[in-house]
Amino acid sequence: MEPSVDNILETGPTTNITNESAGPHLNESGTYNYLALGDSYTIGASVTSAESFPNQLKDRLEQALKVTVNTEIIAVTGWRTDNLLDAINRGTLLPSYDLVTLLIGVNNQYQGKRFSIYTKEFPLLLQRAIDLAYGNPKNVVVISIPDYAYTPFAAGRNTDKISQEIDEYNAFAKATALQNGVPFVYITDITRHGLTNPDLVAGDGLHPSGEAYKRFVDELYPVVLPIFD
Repeated sequence: MEPSVDNILETGPTTNITNESAGPHLNESGTYNYLALGDSYTIGASVTSAESFPNQLKDRLEQALKVTVNTEIIAVTGWRTDNLLDAINRGTLLPSYDLVTLLIGVNNQYQGKRFSIYTKEFPLLLQRAIDLAYGNPKNVVVISIPDYAYTPFAAGRNTDKISQEIDEYNAFAKATALQNGVPFVYITDITRHGLTNPDLVAGDGLHPSGEAYKRFVDELYPVVLPIFD
């Protein structure tokens, strides 16, 4: 989970982020903009780009609603909350998006950073996500952190401690999201079947597989669907 510049997604020239008033932002052309913020779980490390959950979500929305969803991903393997904050502060392609998803924190835990860092930086990230969603918290979705204790990678590690700390991070993320009126989607339980169902783990023995990400989208889709009504 160490940072890797090879996994930086090229997003082209950036523009400075500006605050905009809340909607109306859904347009009659049927074209929507989606920003996915995170780390390797958002990129879809060790699976194809098409199998990542942002692109599977994009495909499902486009097929079901006959719309176009332009997707921008800001995520790098190994990123912690501070790395993601720095990236957002450098700018995004657009000033605002119709949908923003946020999944971050596993590398804070994995790299042994103090939990207090997460409790300070995650709310800042969430506020930036809301700002980027036209200031509308209902157009942001926070996704829980997967549990890598249930992967071959974690063999020989203190898996009980890993799971306990992941639960602590997720509890804070959920409470912070709900306090700000942001939906929270819990997918951690899906990843906790990784040892009993190897099809849920990618070939690297650590990250979720395309099938696991499909199950993430099964949970995400009904939550984001009202945004596109």
